[in-house]
Amino acid sequence: MGAQLRLLRRRIKSVKSTAKITRAQELIASSRIVRAQQRMQAAVPYEREITRAVTGVVSNTASVDHPLTVAKAQPAKAAVLVVTSDSGFCGGFNANILREAEALSSLLRGKGIEPVPFVTGRKGVAWHSFRGRTMGGQWTGFSRKPAYADAKEIADALIESFSAEDGVDEIHIVSTQFVSMLTQEVVVKRILPLEVEETTEAPDTPLPYFEFEPSAGAVLDTLLPRYVESRIFTALLQSAAAEEASRRRAMKSATDNANELIRVFTQQMNQARQAEITQEISEIVGGANALADAAAGKE
Repeated sequence: MGAQLRLLRRRIKSVKSTAKITRAQELIASSRIVRAQQRMQAAVPYEREITRAVTGVVSNTASVDHPLTVAKAQPAKAAVLVVTSDSGFCGGFNANILREAEALSSLLRGKGIEPVPFVTGRKGVAWHSFRGRTMGGQWTGFSRKPAYADAKEIADALIESFSAEDGVDEIHIVSTQFVSMLTQEVVVKRILPLEVEETTEAPDTPLPYFEFEPSAGAVLDTLLPRYVESRIFTALLQSAAAEEASRRRAMKSATDNANELIRVFTQQMNQARQAEITQEISEIVGGANALADAAAGKE
């Protein structure tokens, strides 16, 4: 019985230590979510304006035939940028992204297109390396706080592969979009060949009229790489906020489970202590009765 009490005490101590760690992780994630949301919202005006500028160029010039805007009739390869996290303790965050990336890869193979993974985050890199997958590029170390330079480095590698003669013909992004503190969604977007999205402006709001010098193609040569960089940077910022929200939710759940285990183990320890005390009292009473019977027999 004493061994059982010692075992329960060790378990309670171990679970309490775990609860302290998960609680600390929850508080850290909660504080970082606010900063991640602020950075995400600060990048919205730039993305909106550069999208508007690209839309204006393409809308005002019907004869633009830019390599980044023309889809090939029979694409052979597609780059899939998979945005994962550098660290764990974030629930199903990475598993959901990798599952969606696998579904996209299967869909592309069904169309006769070979997917080439480009991966950000240590979790995604480790997942592909463990399975012997050849990656077109890999980047780690900035999933919680991405910088624009990181997005530019990724965009340069993707555009270089897209522009190469034997490179990829399409570029897709698989990332997690931050919707709210409780909701994060995995989204799949094709960013090249360019698909200019519809704006949220009223239908009667005209796009600005541009005059191009020296030509619309030269303007797109400058704008489109910046457009791709902004799309990737937004995806990284959204993923960073979603990662912290997922980590906060996972750590809160782990803390709640640890507290429930502590309650159960404490109850079991109290029951074992009561059983031990009852047994000791029974042994004392039994011994006293035996002594009394022995004394009565001598008389």
